[in-house]
Amino acid sequence: MKPDKDSVISMSPVPLYTQIKEILRERILNGTYQAHEQMPSESDLIKAFGVSRITVRQALGDLQKEGLVFKIHGKGTYVSKPKAFQSLAKLQGFGEAMASMGYETLSRVISHKELLADKVIALKLDVAEGEVVAEIRRVRYLNRSPISLDVTYVPKSVGERLAKEDLAHRDIFLILENDYGYSLGQAELQIEAVLADDILARLLQVEEGAPILRIERLTFTADNRPLDYEYLYYRGDAFQYRLRIERGHL
Repeated sequence: MKPDKDSVISMSPVPLYTQIKEILRERILNGTYQAHEQMPSESDLIKAFGVSRITVRQALGDLQKEGLVFKIHGKGTYVSKPKAFQSLAKLQGFGEAMASMGYETLSRVISHKELLADKVIALKLDVAEGEVVAEIRRVRYLNRSPISLDVTYVPKSVGERLAKEDLAHRDIFLILENDYGYSLGQAELQIEAVLADDILARLLQVEEGAPILRIERLTFTADNRPLDYEYLYYRGDAFQYRLRIERGHL
């Protein structure tokens, strides 16, 4: 596969390999180069950009460090399928956690509505059954590929404010803390494996029946008031949670 003819700015203060890396990175993120597709050869890139082999190798090396490509000895360089992990040792929003690792994240709000709390939601948010709460459904994207469906429940007053926010680019956690003045304290999580139904399959672009990681998370404020109740459905082939534990001694 040969790349489109490109040029880099030799007089730019930005190193040539960085310019090439950013061009290739953009093509990976926008889907020009698909997951598991072979990248243009070093020779093709040298011709396309008019640079040396060492410059091309530096650019590809940086992309490999970012996890965007991988190399197969004797065959070439291939586009990686986005896969990320989040530590269970720290309470973070998805975008917040992924940004710290250099991933690009985006959300698509597919619904934001008010509904009457059923028995489970009422119990979790400590409101009366039948009380109005807000439900927010978002598809989360990692490097422009769908990775999860997040279904969030918050009190009505919080939901009304969140309806005015840019939830495509900002985590709800950060908005609650930085804009609304809430201090988040801890969260309770339950994790289980489920199979994708037709709705999850369509939204996450997987086969119906594909493995899904389902996380139920209830987040409390620092003074132990429930604030945010969520169901998070992650693609099983693209995400994992990690936890470091130590053996206690009696």
